[in-house]
Amino acid sequence: MRLMLSACAIALTGSLASLSAVEAREYPWCARYDWTTTNCGFVSFQQCLATISGIGGRCEQNPRYVAAPGKRKRAR
Repeated sequence: MRLMLSACAIALTGSLASLSAVEAREYPWCARYDWTTTNCGFVSFQQCLATISGIGGRCEQNPRYVAAPGKRKRAR
């Protein structure tokens, strides 16, 4: 019984430690299906278009997305 409780305590501690390292990530593109349903989990515009293809909706830039510093593309 003690061994089982110890194992559970170790597993719980490990899972709580991994939760603190998780960060929310904002992606640059959103699919808006209607006025209330939005999915902002797209890396590219093409990925967003492929998702809404056949089901309707529109793709728009995520207003909460902030690009990482130093990762901007240069204009040619």
